[in-house]
Amino acid sequence: MTSNTVVLAKLREDILLRGLSEHTVDSYVLNAGIFLKYCGKPVEQINEIDIRRFLCHLTVEKKSAPGTVNCYGAAIRFLFAVTLNRTLNYLQIPLQKKPKTLPEILTREEIGSILERCENIKHKAMLTLAYSSGLRVSEVAKLKVQHIDSKNMRVFIDRGKGGKDRYTILSETCLLILREYWRAYRPKHPENWMFLGVRGLDHMSAPGIRHAFNKAISRTAVTKDVSIHSLRHAFATHLLEDGVDLLHIKELMGHTSIRSTTVYLHLANVTSGIISPLDKTSVYSYPLAEVNTNA
Repeated sequence: MTSNTVVLAKLREDILLRGLSEHTVDSYVLNAGIFLKYCGKPVEQINEIDIRRFLCHLTVEKKSAPGTVNCYGAAIRFLFAVTLNRTLNYLQIPLQKKPKTLPEILTREEIGSILERCENIKHKAMLTLAYSSGLRVSEVAKLKVQHIDSKNMRVFIDRGKGGKDRYTILSETCLLILREYWRAYRPKHPENWMFLGVRGLDHMSAPGIRHAFNKAISRTAVTKDVSIHSLRHAFATHLLEDGVDLLHIKELMGHTSIRSTTVYLHLANVTSGIISPLDKTSVYSYPLAEVNTNA
């Protein structure tokens, strides 16, 4: 019988051989380990019934979100299909349908309020960069000094999500804040990380940046259900409202498919100035003076 430790080690190796991200490696190994521990029996004896029981446990007892359940499912599928080289009946372990809810969007005024209430210039520089360039929190954390191209006013993202390189815009205001941060902190590291962790041994962690955001927003009057990722959503939404086309936004965001970018059509205030065809229909008339616009 193969021990779980050996199986998980091979799983990690299989993922690394495919060049997937560190986040994917850690997530798959962690989720597969939790699944194997839940089953409590040799991996050779685990089958579709055990997988279904575990996923039902996550859904019913743990009340996990569909996205979370699907993450576990993806790890388990990889474990069986690749590491264990076993065929599964995937119709017996379907993916859950995720509700398509729209995120709440921070206004420009709300973002300004958050940035003004940052604890220090380092936090302000990180959050300003996340909003003004549309960066993911992991991209802010792993940014290097040489990635700030002030000559061409752009930021280079080295192997972002999916291992893709890209360029995005650099704000003039953000550049001034970054220079102020540099004068105050003078970060020095062999890897040239822009933002160092507390001890200065490695780059800033994603949880550390999230903490900086949460601390800043707690000092404002903003009550929306938002996170640091909301700064990236706001970047795309505000660009769209300013007239930037979707294809340009797609490239700046690093989306693989334009479908990921079109969600911002639902978030941006792009209906301003658009007249309903009913209001141009002469066949049907209504006494507009009697319409209560406050209803």
